[in-house]
Amino acid sequence: MKLKFQLSIAFVISVIFLIGFSIMAFTISAYEFLNFDRAVISFVQGLESPFLTTIMKVFTFIGSSSSIIILSLLVLFYLYKVLKHRLELVLFSAVVVGSPLLNLILKLFFQRARPDLHRLIEIGGYSFPSGHAMNAFTLYGILTFLLWRHISPMWGRTLLILFSVMMILTIGISRIYLGVHYPSDIIGGYLAGGCWLAISIWVFQKYKESQKNKEIN
Repeated sequence: MKLKFQLSIAFVISVIFLIGFSIMAFTISAYEFLNFDRAVISFVQGLESPFLTTIMKVFTFIGSSSSIIILSLLVLFYLYKVLKHRLELVLFSAVVVGSPLLNLILKLFFQRARPDLHRLIEIGGYSFPSGHAMNAFTLYGILTFLLWRHISPMWGRTLLILFSVMMILTIGISRIYLGVHYPSDIIGGYLAGGCWLAISIWVFQKYKESQKNKEIN
C-alpha cells in the first residue's frame, strides 16, 4: 500500500512539473524578455560586490559538469561499496546522466539566446532551460530521495532537505547574478529537472512494485 501511494505521489508530481514547464516554455516563446526577468535581474545584480561575486563563482563551479561528475562518482562508490544497493545505483545513474542529455535537447529545441546585459563571466550556448539549475535539482533531489531512508533522526532529515534546497537555490541564483541566465531560465530548469526526477522515481518505484508482486506470487 505504501509503495502504491509513493507511485501515485511521484506520478502527480511529474505531471505538475510538466505542466509548469509547459507554461514557462510557452511564456518565454511568446515574450523573449519578460518584465519578471528584468525585475529579478535588476535586484540580484544590484547586490553585486567583489566578495559576493567570488561566492557566486564558487557555487556556479559547484554546479558545473566537472563538479557534478566528481560528486556523482563519490555517490556511486558509496551506494555500491557501502550500502550495497545496486538498484539505487542504477536509478542515480539514470537521473544524473539523463538530466544533461534532456537539457541539451530542450536547449536545441527552444534556442533562446543568453541575456546580454551585465555579464561577470563569459559562456556560450543557449539559455533555456538552465543546465546548472536543472542538473542541481536532479542531483540534489535524487540524493535527498536516496539518503532519506538511511537517515532515521528527524533532525538529520531536516538538515538533508535544508542542505539540498540551499544548494539548488544558490546554484540557480549564481547564474542570474553572473549574468548568464534569465530568471525564467532557472525556473524552467527547476521544472524540467523536477519532471525528469519524478518520472525516474516513478519508474524506479514501479519496478520495485513489480518485483515485490513476483515474490508474493
